[in-house]
Amino acid sequence: MKKIIRITLLILILAVFVITIVYLYKKSQVKPVVYQTEKPFITNIVKKTVATGSVIPRKEIEIKPQVSGIVEEIFVLAGKKVKQGDIIARVRIIPDLINLNNAEARLDRAKIAFDDAKLNADRQEKLFSQGVISAVENQQTQVSFKNARQEVDAAEANLELIREGVNKKSGKTTNTLIRSTIDGMILDIPVKVGNSVIETNTFNAGTTIATIADVGDMIFQGKVDETEVGKIKPGMDLMLTIGAIENDTFHAELKYISPKGVLENGAVQFEIKADVRLKDNQFIRAGYSANADIVLDHRNQVMAVKEAMLLFKGDSTYVEVETAPQKFEKRLIKTGLSDGINIQVVSGITDKDNVKVQQMNTGAQAK
Repeated sequence: MKKIIRITLLILILAVFVITIVYLYKKSQVKPVVYQTEKPFITNIVKKTVATGSVIPRKEIEIKPQVSGIVEEIFVLAGKKVKQGDIIARVRIIPDLINLNNAEARLDRAKIAFDDAKLNADRQEKLFSQGVISAVENQQTQVSFKNARQEVDAAEANLELIREGVNKKSGKTTNTLIRSTIDGMILDIPVKVGNSVIETNTFNAGTTIATIADVGDMIFQGKVDETEVGKIKPGMDLMLTIGAIENDTFHAELKYISPKGVLENGAVQFEIKADVRLKDNQFIRAGYSANADIVLDHRNQVMAVKEAMLLFKGDSTYVEVETAPQKFEKRLIKTGLSDGINIQVVSGITDKDNVKVQQMNTGAQAK
């Protein structure tokens, strides 16, 4: 009995040993590599560069007051469309004390001169009717009287303008009503009722009452790296992608390339501008950031393969074509335009060939 148990244990130990050896042997065997293949395909290849920038109105202006004072009333809100001449705000004039005092003094002097000229004119008129003085002397006196009356009117109008900004003779408000100078949309009103504003003059740009722009005429303004600027020229088509507007692409035509570059973050950038083509009733908010794809070259309906399939040796380009299951041979090919992912194949293979997918990320070196 003991002998049987001993033999059984030996058989079990031997079986475990054999199984372990077989398992380790199988595990140590390298699995054969199975290469994937793909056929050349027909596609459109577009070579492009990308410019970053924003979409802005071509015409954007700031409305500034012609008088200093306090904003008394605002008639519009940001986002409202206005016509040229529409009233945006009203400013209440706070007259300058020196100018006000000078205007009042001028009016007083004009009135005194007018009273004196009137007395003199009445006296000369009586003397002329009595034949004491000549017609020439009487005419000179009447002219002086009319000039004195005109000076009173001018002094009164000047005082009214300084005090109220209103000329009663014209019956209209002159500088206190701030009006739009173009047709467009109100983009911003940076002031509020009660704010003090400064007029535009030689020494000061003045306070901005409102910013107005024609949002129907937009341009893309962006920058292109110096390595790409030599490849673009006015008239090229741009495809704009605006981050805030999903699933929509806008077209633009390149109109301007700056002749001077600017150093930014260690790279020279050149400014470009392009006219954005908007569809009917299409609206883009001013200042949206956008990316512009500039088409440098394109090929339509050409045979291509992925660039990752290519092998290089010197100036020659190869691919590996399957001649039998998992058997490959190198083929010299001639390539054309590339978009960075797919590359045009001009000759060397056909669309029926199975091309080996290389295990490296991009073009391996042929050995």
